[in-house]
Amino acid sequence: MRSHKRSHSERAFSKGYQAGVAGRSWSYCPFETRAARELWMNGWREGRADHWNGFTPHAQAQKLSNF
Repeated sequence: MRSHKRSHSERAFSKGYQAGVAGRSWSYCPFETRAARELWMNGWREGRADHWNGFTPHAQAQKLSNF
């Protein structure tokens, strides 16, 4: 059975969230298109907020899987 690829929007948000949780700068964003960059930034903001609020790595992984 073939697995389905995740959409570009899910991937951009997920990568941004992971960068935010890791404490990376917003200038790290690898996307150049406006839509993907906005989704990455939204994920980054969410990840930074979770990092500042003290979410554990397990809680972060669970939250990311729910998106």
